[in-house]
Amino acid sequence: MSPEQCPAKIRVLIVDDEPLARSNIAVLLRLDPEIETVRECGSGMEPLAEIRSTKPDLVFLDVQMPECDGFDVLEMLGGELPPAVVFVTAYDQYALRAFEAGALDYMLKPFDNDRFELALARAKERIRHGKDQPSRPERLAIRGAGQVLFLKVSEIDWIEAADYYACLHVGRKTHLLRRSMSELEQELDQSVFCRIHRSTIVNLNRIRGLKVSEDGEYEVLLDTGAELRLSRRYRKQLRSRLGVATVPSSF
Repeated sequence: MSPEQCPAKIRVLIVDDEPLARSNIAVLLRLDPEIETVRECGSGMEPLAEIRSTKPDLVFLDVQMPECDGFDVLEMLGGELPPAVVFVTAYDQYALRAFEAGALDYMLKPFDNDRFELALARAKERIRHGKDQPSRPERLAIRGAGQVLFLKVSEIDWIEAADYYACLHVGRKTHLLRRSMSELEQELDQSVFCRIHRSTIVNLNRIRGLKVSEDGEYEVLLDTGAELRLSRRYRKQLRSRLGVATVPSSF
């Protein structure tokens, strides 16, 4: 097989506070010739720096861990999510939330080799598919009653989570798109769109200011008149993305 025909090697990170659980996954991964590196993290905060520095293609992520859980990890990563995330947990009640957060798969412990191979095959497909796609979409297809609307991404003012959908706000109109917030955050141009809350993404070009609400939290003011709550977790990211020297030091 020529180098051009060889599949690209896959970098994997295993995040679990149980050493045995990490070891079991690592052993299975090292049997696959397409896996290049396998790294491990044992707590909720470690993978943040690891993912940002090593850029793994695939992450096996536990739900309940010390310091912060798997969902907190994904939320804090924002637009830096790896191409494929597989949750591995002993609790089945988090499955729906995992898929809403952008997870590719959800494996319940204990799992057998066949179930693991299925998850790995799905991850490989997602990784390869992602590398073949255009970097940023210019339009989104919105399916309605008997029609498909092609919406220009540049026209979107802000996006909010709405159960299984994302609600796109365009002027006075709204459109529902069956896509998770995490997926949209990765797809959209990060120089234009920024997450300001676990349920809100905003077009930076629509921001006209910030204000402090009565409870001491920040609100993001848009040209449209909308006032959106800014989560403390995303303050630093928004401040960096705005690049405005006059933002108050307390922000």
